[in-house]
Amino acid sequence: MPTGIAIRDVREQLFDAAERILLRDGPNALTSRAVTTEAGCAKGVLHRHFADFDAFLADFVLDRIHRMDPQAAALRESAGTGTVAGNLTDALIALFGSVAVAIVPLVTFRDELRDRLRETWPAGVPVLTDACVMIASYLTAEQELGRIAADAEVDMLAPMLIGAAHLLFADRKGPPPEAETVHKTVTSVIGGVAREA
Repeated sequence: MPTGIAIRDVREQLFDAAERILLRDGPNALTSRAVTTEAGCAKGVLHRHFADFDAFLADFVLDRIHRMDPQAAALRESAGTGTVAGNLTDALIALFGSVAVAIVPLVTFRDELRDRLRETWPAGVPVLTDACVMIASYLTAEQELGRIAADAEVDMLAPMLIGAAHLLFADRKGPPPEAETVHKTVTSVIGGVAREA
């Protein structure tokens, strides 16, 4: 890109480029050069806006996590409607159909990124821990409505659902699992505590 031409929303442009690379080519392909080439800008643009590449990646991961907030709110608001298994199935498909599944290996692949994220995110893999909070919040709402057993341990069910779904979606190269497969997994996990008619 010629010098002197302003790039609008440069952070978002760089984050979108990083997401495309991550989804298309995986975490190994994610370099500052690849990001700026994909974004169509000079390499120096990234370094003018971020201290280093790991700072960029940390902000990218946190930005994508915050994009889950509307999904979390929608899931919680769905409590009492449809079926618990159906709502969870839809939420897990949306979660793992997004960049979330690709962020997990990125975070585990880069020690420097994990260290940087620890400054603001104390434990766990950010996308997965946020997803667990989202699922636990929903299950708690359903528990309050009597559609999940009162003695169900929602803080244990949430990571079980996230872990099981992550295993279904972990193969980036193959096709995503069918909705029926995800639904069957969900019903297996919550079958003992679901109280729907």
